[in-house]
Amino acid sequence: MTADEHGPTQFAQRSWRPGPLEFLAVGLVALLLGQSWLISIFDQPAVQTGATIFVAIIVQALPFLVLGVLLSAAIAAFVPPSVWQKALPKNQVLAVPVAGAAGFVLPGCECASVPVAGSLMARGVAPAAALAFLLSAPAINPIVLVSTFVAFPGNPQMMVARLIASLATSIIMGWLWLRFGKAEWIRIPRRDHLVGDSNWHTFRLTAAHDFLHAGGFLVIGGLTAAVINVVIPQEWLANVAANPLLAIVGLALLAVILSICSEADAFVAASLTQFSLTARLAFLVVGPMIDLKLISMQSGIFGRRFAVRFAPTTFVVAVLLSILVGWWLLT
Repeated sequence: MTADEHGPTQFAQRSWRPGPLEFLAVGLVALLLGQSWLISIFDQPAVQTGATIFVAIIVQALPFLVLGVLLSAAIAAFVPPSVWQKALPKNQVLAVPVAGAAGFVLPGCECASVPVAGSLMARGVAPAAALAFLLSAPAINPIVLVSTFVAFPGNPQMMVARLIASLATSIIMGWLWLRFGKAEWIRIPRRDHLVGDSNWHTFRLTAAHDFLHAGGFLVIGGLTAAVINVVIPQEWLANVAANPLLAIVGLALLAVILSICSEADAFVAASLTQFSLTARLAFLVVGPMIDLKLISMQSGIFGRRFAVRFAPTTFVVAVLLSILVGWWLLT
C-alpha cells in the first residue's frame, strides 16, 4: 500500500470532533448573545415562581445527596461484600427480612443498590435476600429517612409511614421471588464496575459516578416539579388530587417517570401540596424501587426476563402497601 493510500485513512482517523470544552464554549457564547432575551423571560412572574421552587428543592436536597453519596462510596470501597453474606441466616425465609432490614445501614441512592445486589448474588447470597436488600437499601437508610423528616416538618409520621411501607414492600417482594421466582428468569452478574486500583481509588470512582448520575436526576426532578406547579393549571391538579385513587396512581407513575434519587425525592414530594399525604407516600415508596433508570439497570444486570416480571410486580405491591399504610398512619 502506498503513502497516498495511507493518507486518507490517517486523515479520517484524526478528523476533528467537538468535545465537552467546545460545547461549553458554544453554550457560553449563546448565553452572552441571548442574555437580553433570557432576562426578559425571567421577568415573567410564572418563571420567577418556577425558578424559586426549583432552587428551593435543589438547595434543600443537595446536602443529603452529597452525604449519601459519600457514605455509599465508603461502604462500597471499604466494606467487603462477604460481610453481608456472613450476616444472613441460612434459612432463606428468614434471610429475606434480615436482608431487608440490613438496607438501613447502606446510605446511598438506588443507583448503587442494583450493582451491590448483583455483587451479593455473585458471592452466593440467595437472590430473594439480595432483592429484598436491593429494594430496601435506597428507601429506608438513615439519610433518606432524615431527609423525609426535614421535608415534611409538620408531618413526622410521613417518615414512619415511608419506613414501614418500603420495608414491607421489600420483604414481600423477596418472599414472592422465593416462592414463585425461577432460576432461568434472572442472570447472576459478575461485577467489575467502579473497582479501582485501591480502596481510595474505588471510593473516588464510586462517589464521582453516583454524584453525577444522581445529581442529574435531581435536577430533572426539580425542573419537573417546578413545571408541574407553574405550567399545569391548578384546577387540573386539583381534579386529579380530588380523586384519591387517581392521585395515588398518578403520583406513583410520576415517580417512575421522574427517576429521582431517593435522597432528594422527599423534597419534590413535599412541593406537591395539592396531593394527599397518602398519594405522596406512594411517590416516595415507588420511586426508589422502580423507575425508568432502575428498569434499565435491572434489565442490564439481571436480564430482560427478570425486569419484565419484577418491575410491574414491585409497582403493584408498593402502591397497595402505600395505600394500606397511608390509611393507617396518614388519615
